[in-house]
Amino acid sequence: MNIYPQKLLFWSPRILCIAFAIFLSMFALDVFGEGYGFWKTLLALLIHLVPVYVVLAVLAIAWRWEWIGALVFAGLAVWYATHRALWHRHPDWVAVIAGPMLVLAALFLANWLKHDQLRARP
Repeated sequence: MNIYPQKLLFWSPRILCIAFAIFLSMFALDVFGEGYGFWKTLLALLIHLVPVYVVLAVLAIAWRWEWIGALVFAGLAVWYATHRALWHRHPDWVAVIAGPMLVLAALFLANWLKHDQLRARP
């Protein structure tokens, strides 16, 4: 495998996972329009950022063990799609949130399958 596709395959799930965490964090910004005081707004912001913490924790583990990232992101995508019957009420939400998680799962799976080639020194 050429060095550039190796680097692309290695870095793409990691960079896309960070971009996905930033995307999810934008949904937490709605707490600033609720009219709470400083401490209640801060608490609400921290609570709304819990999904971002989960994604970043999975990324931290998947950085070293790609198979865990593949399993967890696939599991989170399925859980989100089936949680409280979201699929029937908001299929667009499922596509926007679960879709990128499935892509991340596939990329981490590809990383795991090519682990030895990606970690080899040129």
